[in-house]
Amino acid sequence: MTEAVIRPGSTGHSHGASEIPLQTRSERLRSANASDHVAIDGRDEQWRYLDALRLAGLDTNILRDASSDLAFEAPTEFTHELVGAADPLFGTAGLPEDITSANAWGAANQAFKITLNGEASEAATLKIADIKHDRAAHIIINSKTHSRGTVIIDHTGDATLAEVVEIIVGDESELTVVSIQDWNENAVHTSAQFARIGRNAKLKHIVVSLGGKTVRVTPTAEFTAPGAEVELLGLYFADAGQHLEHRSYVDHAVANCKSRVTYKGALQGKGAHTVWVGDVLIRKAAEGTDTYELNRNLLLTDGARADSVPNLEIETGEIEGAGHASASGRFDDEQLFYLQARGINELDARRLVVRGFLNEIIQQIGIESIEVRLNTAIEEELSRSNH
Repeated sequence: MTEAVIRPGSTGHSHGASEIPLQTRSERLRSANASDHVAIDGRDEQWRYLDALRLAGLDTNILRDASSDLAFEAPTEFTHELVGAADPLFGTAGLPEDITSANAWGAANQAFKITLNGEASEAATLKIADIKHDRAAHIIINSKTHSRGTVIIDHTGDATLAEVVEIIVGDESELTVVSIQDWNENAVHTSAQFARIGRNAKLKHIVVSLGGKTVRVTPTAEFTAPGAEVELLGLYFADAGQHLEHRSYVDHAVANCKSRVTYKGALQGKGAHTVWVGDVLIRKAAEGTDTYELNRNLLLTDGARADSVPNLEIETGEIEGAGHASASGRFDDEQLFYLQARGINELDARRLVVRGFLNEIIQQIGIESIEVRLNTAIEEELSRSNH
């Protein structure tokens, strides 16, 4: 009989297999040490849909710190500085749960720390552009008590980047974080984004993935005190050969918190592949929880594939509500017929449907210049395929 080997991030059972994959999201190993994480293996749920070759060595190569290549523009309510591991906020929002984020953690000698004090009427923008290959970045965003503002992380150009983002949402504060992946077509990017949300605080976290050859963003939200709310929103548009993967996780560890997860994507072209995995855990202590997650995918052509997996773990029955929904499909014939019956040709009708489908997420950003830019990018995507 073969003895079972339980590896980090795995759990044993009695069937005698040599390696037993992790069964629940909450059991996953957390460690900043890359050597604690196993190599990428398709048998692991977290790497089920992504071949390691697409990561261009972000899991195995020696990465270089990209801190000096980041540019920051912000109103006076924001400050920024480079900090080391001795900073009291370093590592407080979360720890790496996979080998690429652990590799980034170890390689980034400093973290780019952004602090929000007070109420900022204008957004802050962290620009990450053309930072070359085999790079690592560690970002900390801290909204202090009673503060309110928006931070945009704008990724453009060429890069091979493994990134960690820590978000600390202070008590009674309201923070919006927008992560835009608008890379050139050959970029490779992984981003592990961890948020800890304080008492009566609100976080709106928006992910927009349009460019890049391979993009993998994994947002995690953890409630630390009652009365808090989080919205995890996502928009993605995949072309031929692109792999865009998003894995969200909401950890309801305390009572009386609310979460909403909504991710929507469009796909076109042979080999276009998107992945959304949405995990929500309601722990035993999290009475009064209200949560719902939704994923919708619109397949515009043959040859595209959308994987969508909602997961809900509930450890207490004393909740306000919990649910999820997932659907992927082609155009709604009734919508198209309705528009064409009003004199709109088929091509324009299809574009209107796509724009309306995705605009629900775009309009949540609340910054006109960004919304115009993203709508223009989607028009360009649609024009490539005549859909």
